[in-house]
Amino acid sequence: MLYFFQHYWWILVSLLGALLVFLMFVQGGQSLLFGIARKDDEKTLLINALGHKWELTFTTLVTFGGAVFASFPLYYSTSFGGAYWLWMSILFLFVIQAVSFEYRSKAGNILGARTYEIFLFLNGSLGTILLGVAVGTFFTGGAFMMNKLSITDINQPTISYWVNGWHGLDAIANPFNLLLGFVVYLAARTLGLLYVIKHIDLESLVEKAKVQVKVTGVAFVVGFVAFLAALFTMTGHAVSIENGFIYPVKYKYFFNMVELIWPAIMLISGVVLVLAGIGTALFSKPKYSFYLTGGGVVLAVWSVLICAAFNNTAFFVSTVDTQQSLTLYNSSSSEFTLKVMTYVSFFIPFVLAYVIYVWRKLTATKISNEDINRADSHKY
Repeated sequence: MLYFFQHYWWILVSLLGALLVFLMFVQGGQSLLFGIARKDDEKTLLINALGHKWELTFTTLVTFGGAVFASFPLYYSTSFGGAYWLWMSILFLFVIQAVSFEYRSKAGNILGARTYEIFLFLNGSLGTILLGVAVGTFFTGGAFMMNKLSITDINQPTISYWVNGWHGLDAIANPFNLLLGFVVYLAARTLGLLYVIKHIDLESLVEKAKVQVKVTGVAFVVGFVAFLAALFTMTGHAVSIENGFIYPVKYKYFFNMVELIWPAIMLISGVVLVLAGIGTALFSKPKYSFYLTGGGVVLAVWSVLICAAFNNTAFFVSTVDTQQSLTLYNSSSSEFTLKVMTYVSFFIPFVLAYVIYVWRKLTATKISNEDINRADSHKY
């Protein structure tokens, strides 16, 4: 049963990661500030359209971290604790986003609206890239060591530690991680543009978004293809079920797709939906482009994250000592903990149904300047 629970929870954690990438259309929209949104009325309308959704992204990020902590605590302590400066940089960029939405339009704020707009832009651009870099370590690993006996050390009860002083910032120098970072940024920006087209009623802004999606959408597709090429040709690490020995396997992630089959079907379906979404935005009526592209992004990211750990794969490799790499089997919680969490997870469909209901209510009509200028409306 433990084997089942370990894989079940990796599926759920991967789904949360995929949903997070989709919900980062908020960050993608923020990256449009000082770009297609230059006038004050355009900036205000864009920020208020995104303001209805930014909590969903932040909450999903926190939920993702919580789910990882509960289901795979050794990975949580190794990555979040060891790659400290990388994750703290990401957290800082999300904190200034929350502050900016809250205080941008407050009367008498000493920093001024433009400062908070710069904060939102930094969260939308640099934040998405760094988050993609962090996800890339699922495939490239990190410079960590482990000693489980050190948990008994009163002075320093730390199981894992980073062997260099960069504490995760060194991941930015890895070309594969950086490529994934830019792909995540382009995905978020493409979804942000499609969200503007779908949900904002301001012709000048929508027309500029339609022009920009021709560049960003194509760049996203090209970048994702380059990422898949790099992923499928890289060397992964397999783990032996019998003795836990970890060894390199060339084209490991490609083999995972082919041997498991169903992630490959998810990936192909996701790619088709993304192409359909961007294609309708470029050559037809973009009525459903945002949802088609968003659904495709979820399926594609979900399939890739599943292949990072399924099929007896080490999902967080130690670049210092391969045998200390993390797998589903040596990094998960106990069977009892995972079983209890599984019962709780049965409530997830009800939560999703509520989110969908609220989403539909908030996006029933396009947002316009008239909406945010009403006396009873809240303005970000």
